[in-house]
Amino acid sequence: MRVNDAIVGACLIALAVAILVHIQGYPLIPGQKYGPALFPGVIAVGFIATGAILFVRGLRQGAPLLVPGPWLTRPALVTNYLAVCAALVFYVVAADPLGFIITSIVFLGVLFLKFGVRIMVALPVAIVSTLVMHTLFYKVLRVPLPWGVLERFAW
Repeated sequence: MRVNDAIVGACLIALAVAILVHIQGYPLIPGQKYGPALFPGVIAVGFIATGAILFVRGLRQGAPLLVPGPWLTRPALVTNYLAVCAALVFYVVAADPLGFIITSIVFLGVLFLKFGVRIMVALPVAIVSTLVMHTLFYKVLRVPLPWGVLERFAW
């Protein structure tokens, strides 16, 4: 799918404006010329400059705003895309009540099966990769992942 540069530029400008509005609430540090809003503000200004260039270039090209890709004519690819979107929504909704481990195993297992991986491969890989990810993030990087229904088994 091809998106005109004017749309991408407008989105960057909108994001920059949202950042600039948000950082207005950042506190000032007494005795300092620069506060915590400096770097997000600099990035927002860069987004505005880049967005303006893209917006003008997109308007000058005169190309259609959106050109659908050939993959949209293949139902299997469209359902794969929708499956990934649905899996992400499932993770957001289910991660806290079920916990990372159960949610991730279901997430990966369903996507593997949807993409044609045999069940004898999909489930062990989903389980092992979830346990490896959990160990790396929870133990090594100390990221607080939700335990959900497995709270009493937390290690």
